[in-house]
Amino acid sequence: MTPQESSALRPLTTGEYDAFVAGLDYPMFVVTTAAQGERSGCLVGFTTQASIDPPRLLVCLSVMNHTFRVAEQAELLAVHVLDPGQRKLAELFGEMTGDTTDKFSQCSWSPGPDGIPLLEDCPRFVVGRVVERQTFGDHVGHLLEPVEVVSHSHRRALGIEEVEDLDPGHQA
Repeated sequence: MTPQESSALRPLTTGEYDAFVAGLDYPMFVVTTAAQGERSGCLVGFTTQASIDPPRLLVCLSVMNHTFRVAEQAELLAVHVLDPGQRKLAELFGEMTGDTTDKFSQCSWSPGPDGIPLLEDCPRFVVGRVVERQTFGDHVGHLLEPVEVVSHSHRRALGIEEVEDLDPGHQA
């Protein structure tokens, strides 16, 4: 590709890019955190392993989300894998906003390190220390160094196609 051809390229619109991501069934997670006496959690689809050695997990939170505002001040995030049968938990953390709803009063949880909420109905989660934050458009990536893991299940994770009909508590 010549420099002239390269400069003629323009960024795709969201609608154009949707043609590529349509049908990709990303796993869904509930991310929880706590800072300065406040708890928060949300449904997250933009999460991926970012390194094998050392182990790293990248969690991207929408800047519009209450959880993002709490996570900005937090040292730790907990990333919970949702099993396919946990749609109600996905609805709670995906459709409600922590701006107006105490989601934790509606589910079973226990305090983890630094008071971070750990969802008792999730048999697989990792707690990670935030080692870096990076802005990625309308989301901020939180690179996590895992410091605790619980894994009592290896079931397939709940996928985005199973929750795409949810009405988000916040737009992205």
